Amino acid sequence: MIMQHSLAATHRSFDRALAPALTIDDGDTVEFDCPSIFDWGPGASIEDLKNLDLAHPHIITGPVLIRGARPGDALAVDILDVRLTTPQGVVAFMPGFGLLADDFDEFYVHVVRYAGKFGEIRDGVRVPLEPFLGIMGVAPAAPGEHSTIPPRAVGGNLDNRHLRPGTRLLLPVEVPGALFSCGDGHAAQGDGEVCGTAIETSVSAKLRFSLVPGGAGTAPRAQVSAPVERPVDCGHLVTMGVGNDLYEGSRQAVRSLIELLVSEHGLTRQEAYVLSSCAADLRVSEIVNVPNWLVSAYLPLSVFESEEA
Repeated sequence: MIMQHSLAATHRSFDRALAPALTIDDGDTVEFDCPSIFDWGPGASIEDLKNLDLAHPHIITGPVLIRGARPGDALAVDILDVRLTTPQGVVAFMPGFGLLADDFDEFYVHVVRYAGKFGEIRDGVRVPLEPFLGIMGVAPAAPGEHSTIPPRAVGGNLDNRHLRPGTRLLLPVEVPGALFSCGDGHAAQGDGEVCGTAIETSVSAKLRFSLVPGGAGTAPRAQVSAPVERPVDCGHLVTMGVGNDLYEGSRQAVRSLIELLVSEHGLTRQEAYVLSSCAADLRVSEIVNVPNWLVSAYLPLSVFESEEA
C-alpha cells in the first residue's frame, strides 16, 4: 500500500551512520518541513550572520530510509510541491564567500518581504518567487560526517533552480536504504547563486520516492517538465566575461552587471550583488573558440517593474 508521511526531524550533515528518522517503502510520499538556513525571522541582522555556524550552516530534514534501496540503484525523487511557509526570506553575503569574495569585505543582510508572487529587493525592484529545495541528497558511502556545503555525486547542495514541482531527480544510491535528506529552501535564485545565497527561506516540500534498480549512473540527473527559460517578455540586461578561464569569466560578467545596476538603475553595490544572485542567470555562451571562452549574465528587465503583483 502506498503511504503518505510527514517529517520534521533535522540534522546538519550527511552521514551513513545516522539513524533514519523515517522508514518508507518504494512509492511512498513524504511531506518535509524544512527550516531556513537563516531561521531568524523578520528581525534578521548582521550579528545573526556573524554568529552563523559556518561548519554546519544548513538545517536539513531527514534522513529517510527507503526499504529495498541498494548501492548501484538510483533513487527517483518526484518533486510534487514546494510551498513557502514564512512571509519573508533572507539574502546575505559575507567576506571570503561567494563568486566575488575579493570584492566585498563587509557582512550584508537583507530581509526580503513577499508581496503576492514577488519578493521585494528594494522599492521598484522585485523578483518572481519560484520556491525550490537547494539540498536534496543521499548519504555517501565514505564513513563520517560530510559537509552540506558542496554538491556531490550523490546530490546534496545542488542549488539548481529547475528542481521545482514537476521535476524528477535521480540520485545514485551508495548505501543500503539510501538515507535521503533535504532542505535549504530558496524562494528565488539565479543560475549561479553568485553572492553565496539565494532568497533563503523555510518551505514545506512534498516528494515521492521510487527505486530504479541498477540505474545509479555517476552523478545526479533530472527530467524537467516545465520550460527552463524564465517567462520574460520585456528583454534582458546582458553582460559578458571573456577569457580562458570560465570562473574568471563569470566574475567578469557579474562585476560588469553590478556596475550597470549601480550606474544606470541606482542600486547600491550590495543591492546589485544580491539581485544578481537572486535573479540573474550565468550561462556558458561559448567554450569552443580557443583560446577564449564567453560567459554571459542575463538579468530579466522585468525585475524593475513597479506595479503591484
